[in-house]
Formats: sequence, C-alpha cells, structure tokens
Amino acid sequence: MKQGFRVLMLVAVCVGWTEAETHQTRVNSLGMSLVRVEAGSFRMGSEDGDFDEKPLHEVSITQPFFMAATPVTNMQYEQFAPAHAKFRGNRGLSREDDEAVIFISWVEAADFCDWLSAKEGLPYRLPTEAEWEYACRAGTVTEYATGNELPSVYHREQADHWEPEPVSLKVGQTPPNGWGLMDMHGLVEEWCLDWYGPYPATEQTDPIGYEGGISKVTRGGSHGVEAHYLRSANRLGALPDDRLWLTGFRVIIAPVPPSRPLPVKAEIWARNVSQEVYDWSTTALESKALFLDPIPFVRIPANTEGPLFSRHNHCPDITFMANGDLLATWYTTREEKGRELAVAAARLRKGQAAWDNAALFYKVPDRNMHATALWTDAERNILYHFQGISASYGWANLALFYRTSTDNGATWSAHHWIAGERGLRNMPIAGAFKTRAGALILPCDAVTGMDGGSTIHISLDDGKSWKEASKDKTLPTFQEGATGGSIAGIHAGVVELNDGRLLAFGRGDAINGHMPRSVSGDLGRTWDYAASSFPSIGGGQRLVLMRLREGPILFVSFTDPQGDNLKGLLFSDASNKPFIGYGMFAALSYDDGETWPVQKLLTPGKGEFSAGGNTGPFTATPTRAEPGGYLAATQTPDHMIHLVSSSLHYRFTLKWIETPCAPVN
Repeated sequence: MKQGFRVLMLVAVCVGWTEAETHQTRVNSLGMSLVRVEAGSFRMGSEDGDFDEKPLHEVSITQPFFMAATPVTNMQYEQFAPAHAKFRGNRGLSREDDEAVIFISWVEAADFCDWLSAKEGLPYRLPTEAEWEYACRAGTVTEYATGNELPSVYHREQADHWEPEPVSLKVGQTPPNGWGLMDMHGLVEEWCLDWYGPYPATEQTDPIGYEGGISKVTRGGSHGVEAHYLRSANRLGALPDDRLWLTGFRVIIAPVPPSRPLPVKAEIWARNVSQEVYDWSTTALESKALFLDPIPFVRIPANTEGPLFSRHNHCPDITFMANGDLLATWYTTREEKGRELAVAAARLRKGQAAWDNAALFYKVPDRNMHATALWTDAERNILYHFQGISASYGWANLALFYRTSTDNGATWSAHHWIAGERGLRNMPIAGAFKTRAGALILPCDAVTGMDGGSTIHISLDDGKSWKEASKDKTLPTFQEGATGGSIAGIHAGVVELNDGRLLAFGRGDAINGHMPRSVSGDLGRTWDYAASSFPSIGGGQRLVLMRLREGPILFVSFTDPQGDNLKGLLFSDASNKPFIGYGMFAALSYDDGETWPVQKLLTPGKGEFSAGGNTGPFTATPTRAEPGGYLAATQTPDHMIHLVSSSLHYRFTLKWIETPCAPVN
C-alpha cells in the first residue's frame, strides 16, 4: 500500500480517538501491552553525539499516544504473516515465540500496522522518530534513560561484530524506563515512520521527517553493536525494503500528526546540472600526445567529521556523462570498518578547471557502504551507480544494488537489488563494462582480505536481472595451469578480449612472484590461471585494466608494493636509455594481452602532491610517480583518459603513453 494512502486511512480510522483514556496501559487482541505516553516537550538530539544528532532542538509532542511496551514478537507478527516463520533461527537468531521478530522490512512493518488497524479499528502505526526518542528518554536528558552509562543487564553482545552473534532476543527482560517501556536500548533496532534527513535548526512541533529520501529511520540500536549506538539520541536507518538481523519494530496507537514533511535539498553535485548534449568532437584528442598535471578531486575541508570525513577518503570510481561532465565517487570515513563510512561524490563540470567541492552521494545511516562503482552506458545515455551495503560494520556481509540516472547524475532511480542476501562476493570494484554481446559485467571482491580472489556479477538484460557468474564459491588454489571459479587476486580489473574471452588481473594470490593473470572462456564461470609479466602489488593499491577506444588494452598499476626495499621496473627514455622507475606506470597491449611492448612511468615529473587514501604525500620526479592509490579510469569520447587515484585526477592520451619520456639524466 502506498504511504500516502496509508496516512489517509489511519486518519480516517482514528475518528473518535480524542476520548480520554482512564487507564495507563491497554492490552490488544495479540496480547501486546501498550503504555500511554502523555504529550509534552523535550530537547531532541545531542550536542556531544554524532554529527547527525545536531543541532539539539526543542520538540513538542502535542497528542498522547499508546506505545507497545516491547518490540513485536515472532508469535505476534506471524498472526499477520505466517510465512515469516521461515526466518526463525536465521543467522542463529530469534527462534522462539517471545523473541523480537527480525528480518522485517519497513514496508512489512507498515503493512502489519495497517492489518492491525483494520483488525482492531484503531490507528496503529510506526512511531515518528521524535515520538520514539521522546518515549525512550522518558523525561531524561542523559545519554541513556539509565544515565550516562548503560548497565550490563541491557547488554547483548555489545561490540563491533561483523558477523551476527547468537544471543537471546526475548522481549521484556530488562528493566523498564520511567514510563514503563522496555527494550528501548538495544535488543533490536526499531523502524520509525520518517524518511531520514538532517535535523532542522529550529523548534519543531510533531515532526514527521522528510518528504522523501533514501532510507527510513531506525532507532534504539541492537544486539551485536557497540553500546554507543544504543544511546537515546543515536540515529540509524535502513532501506525500506531491506531485511536485517538487527532490525524489528514496535507499534503505537495514534493518528499520524498533520505536520508538513520537510523538503529534500539537492547536494552540490545535483545542482544546476546541464542537460545539453556535449559535442565531444570539438575537443578530439586522438592524435595528440597530451599529459596534464594531476589535480585533486577530493575537496573536503580539514577536520570535517560528518557526513563527510577528512580523515580517510579512498576507493574511487569515475565516469563521464553526455553533457561533458565527469562524476567521481569514493568512500569517506574515519576508519574502513566503521559504521560511519559513506559515499561521497564530486562533479567536474565541462570547461571548469577544478572539481566542485565534495558532497554526500549515498549513505544509509550507520551502515558501512563498501564499496562503490560507476559506469556510463553511452549508447543509451544511462549512468549506473553500483553499491555495496553492510548490515553494520565492515565488508564481510554486504548486499549489492544499483541505481540509474538518465539526466547526467542530477537525479537517481530507486535502488534495484543485484544480491539482496548479505554475504561475500558482493563488494563492487571500479571497472564495470558491457561486452560486445551486451552482457553487463560488474567485478566484485570475493573475500575480505589480501588473497582469495574476485568474481563478476552479470546482467544480460541491462540490469533487469543479475547472476553471479561462478557456481563454485569455494576458493581455489591459484597456481600456474590451474582452473577455478574465481579471478585470482582481489580488486580485479577485467576486460573483454577480441574473441569474447575475459582477461583479468588482480592484487594478491601471486603466481611465481608475479601478478596473477586469469582468463575465462565461459563468461566468468571458470578461470584459468597463469603468471603475468607484471609485479605483484599490495595494500593501498588497485590496478586498472580497460579497452581503449582506439583498440589497445590499457593496464595501469605500480612497480612495487608501498614501503621500503623498492625494486622498481626498467623503463626506456626518448634516447633509448634504460632507467629504473618507481611507482605508478601504464602499459599497452596491441595483441589482447599476450605482450605489453609499451610501458611508461605515469609521473608529472616534479612537484609535491597529497595522494590521500593509504598513500599520503609524495614527491614526483622523472623517475618517481605516485607510489600507491586505488585506481579507476574512464576514457571520454574525445579520447582523453581520465585516471583517478585515491585523491588525484590524472589526464593523458594514448599518444602520450606511446611517446617515450624525455631523456632521464
């Protein structure tokens, strides 16, 4: 049922609801105990908490409501949806009748409220975010209703678990707050009515959130996370159709407040976007040897602590659009495993010398967004955004989805699931492409660590349906002459060969001391392994492999892992004099990856640069290029190659790579 119709129905059902209740609790036909919460005012948020809990602001709740004393249980929910019993015990959680129901989407929770409203003739619904915090605080102003510490009786594996830990989710086992409500701190996150968005800086009366958005608010924290996320003011969220082992809900009885929702404001990358089609032939560069000095594309002020973070920006992708603009996305965070990890974006508008300031691109609150990829279907003028999303911390349990834009990235579709079940093999890698036969290929990491390989997800119908290529999820032994179901090496670059086979290179899983080379003749179901001629790379480094418009295959990587004891690679300058170079280099193959006769150091030659990510500052010289970075690239229709590392944007042409560098003294 659509949300607008649901609101009207609840208002209609609530006729006569203004009669005063003569008791403080009531029990409904499902056995739920509901507690009367009186109207009042409170200060919502926290000045000392996370960025999205600010500003602290006055909120008035003008009507009383009844709130369930505990979250909805399995037995209660299954009276509405008996088939949901199949989720009992999933991931080792919530097996019993009186445990909180989990793996519930916002849509399902709202439908349950509609069903219960019709069953009982009362306006059941999800609480607004403001009503939830007001009831949780129960008149307190401390971090928890219990004070500034949460006693151990409330704890259920309160640590940064990447995997769910089996723990009882039996409701009503902790002391109630001052208003008689239990399980408000932990147990399960609870869905709220609101779309998530930043707090306004003004007093609010009966707020109902935003008119739209990406995620619906959840509150209360859960089992299996740090106690910080259980505070009264902490804000979380989830995609409305997502099912998580952390999330359940509780209901209230009250009409929906008649307040107006807040408008959604566009981020800078979505503002004033030209829709005029750019004529790339006006800047054709196919015959020009051109290299431009690298410029920063990550422009975030120092000491920024949310929703963007100046501390760590990494793992980018880049694509072009029909209007001539470039769009880059990457993740921004304090630490890579953190629940704060978000996706940032910036736009380089056609004709401009500098990228726009960075802005938030995609974030579901307190879910690690690991990682992001872009691709432009130039023939259909469709821009794709691929995204991994965790349940909480880290990247071991990711679901995978995509969105599309048909207006040069100004607006985006709703998400479409590629793999909705969380697990490995769902972390997207930069470098999506379409084969000549029309298969859309999305490389993804298959593991969480240095070794173990990559996989590909494939769509044969422009994204309507997807499958993972390999049926074999076991990790192979990567060795010369072996065959397995994964690409050797993580963060793999993949390209189509002229005969339809796929070629891939990856990081780790070295073969005979060299970067592994994987070839598939069955669209990624199996891969044959061999040693390449390229050196292995390490932490903080990711390669690029792509087919250029002119025909050759471009490979960009690094001469050594970052660190000491560098070996470098042998290059030749314009006078045919050999020299040892270090850092990022480009290689070209004209025979589908059999040989790589052109190899050139990718260095501006001089200058001090801040490379960001896991690289930091470096000094460029004729023999030293950027030593690390997660690389991604696109080639615009004017034949310019645009390469990004973790912070810098490089621009060069095929002719420049083919032209030997100036003599090195």
